[in-house]
Amino acid sequence: MGHRDQLLTAATRLLQDKGYAHITARDLVAESGTNLASIGYHFGSKAGLLNAALGEVFAEWMTQLGSVAMADPNASPVERAHLTWATLLHHLDDKRALILSFVEALAQADRDPALREQLAQLQHQLRTGIAHLVSASYGGDPGPEDPRCTAVASFVLAACDGLALQWLIDPARSPRPDDLLRGLGELLRLSRN
Repeated sequence: MGHRDQLLTAATRLLQDKGYAHITARDLVAESGTNLASIGYHFGSKAGLLNAALGEVFAEWMTQLGSVAMADPNASPVERAHLTWATLLHHLDDKRALILSFVEALAQADRDPALREQLAQLQHQLRTGIAHLVSASYGGDPGPEDPRCTAVASFVLAACDGLALQWLIDPARSPRPDDLLRGLGELLRLSRN
């Protein structure tokens, strides 16, 4: 494993253990067994490394959620969205430290244009990946670049982010997966009448 991979692995562990705002470059070097120059060489800065690690973690999570959503080839797009949100809610405990690290990064992004751009790219990558899943759930027509697919992807991403933030602030009163599915099902039923 090269220094780049060692740094990403270390950053991911530290994001879970210390949180975004409390990680120093020296922490990253000690955890990875590399050197300070490696951070700059591979990622440009400590923030660049931490954002790359966040990006990899969230891309992996999106892939896992996508696999769950697409597992039943006969599920409707709405059923897939329900399943995705229920799965997300079910696994938030496992991702708490990483969600908190992402919120810490967001809080700093407005004052750091490079950080903001990296987070914007991460959001774009996630939205694009979700748009591909939306397109696939419609049988490939419309394609993932179609504005309808990207709009639905933006909505799905907003719902996932919103549910995660609600849970992060108040886990006891955030919706449970079954309650969410029942409530959304009832809303859809009422909208058809």
